[in-house]
Amino acid sequence: MMGRRGRKRQLEVEARYWQLVQSGIGTVEACRQVGITRKTGYRWRAEVGGVVPVRLAEPMRSNRYLSLLERQRIAALHGQKVSMQEIGRRLQRSASTISRELKRNTAPHDRGRYDVPLAHARARARGTRPGRSRLATDPALSAVVQTRLEQEWSPEQIAAHLRLEFPDKPSWHLCHETIYQALYRGTRGGLSRQLTKRLRTGRSLRKRRRHPDQRRTRYLVPHQQIGQRPAIVTERSRLGDWEGDLVVGPMSRPAVATLVDRRSRLLVLAYLPDGHRSDQLVTALEAALAPMPATKRLTP
Repeated sequence: MMGRRGRKRQLEVEARYWQLVQSGIGTVEACRQVGITRKTGYRWRAEVGGVVPVRLAEPMRSNRYLSLLERQRIAALHGQKVSMQEIGRRLQRSASTISRELKRNTAPHDRGRYDVPLAHARARARGTRPGRSRLATDPALSAVVQTRLEQEWSPEQIAAHLRLEFPDKPSWHLCHETIYQALYRGTRGGLSRQLTKRLRTGRSLRKRRRHPDQRRTRYLVPHQQIGQRPAIVTERSRLGDWEGDLVVGPMSRPAVATLVDRRSRLLVLAYLPDGHRSDQLVTALEAALAPMPATKRLTP
């Protein structure tokens, strides 16, 4: 009995969707522009853990893979009953390559016909399947990494630990990015997706980083290095020289700004319940310092 035929992957639509997401457009807007539902877009994101898959454009692919034009020529010659050896000679390919192409990319429900667009889509889809990571093929290594993750070690700490603890096992010397990808690929990567809750961010999907030219300035005014402060500050001989710090709460959301006068050791606290952006910090500190005499306030 023939199995139920599933929906074909819309590779070109997916490629366009990921291009929009990578350019900074939100998932909902990207779905609208390519003509898919939000459910489909979120499903595509969940399948790859939020990591934009790498798909090379057709002109950038290696010549070792058959191109769409070559598959069209194979279909035309095969339909004319040309032998595998002759097709291979005309395309300057091995006859076994032609035979393997016809077998691998012709399904039973194609009724014996070599469908060029469908065959090309199948080959591209097969090429984008990620290979098994080292964590998926080495249970002992996976167990060590999983134990450290459960202890809330970061992937960077685990990668450094493996090099120090197992110097005689170079196959265990992982890059931290390998651990991240194994986590967000779930069981295919060799680690449980649930362990993402143990990371510092706790995100179930990876978040796209902003490009350097799109980052916001962290300071309202140009900051100075601590080595550039006046020498009198080191003497602690006057009031009004403050040392500031920021204590961040769970999930990096609530925070408390602290100011300590270097001479009197007076402590001023400013609560930041909704975040600690620079403008929020300045507003909170101004409110905290308002009751103090002007001579003791923090000066720009």
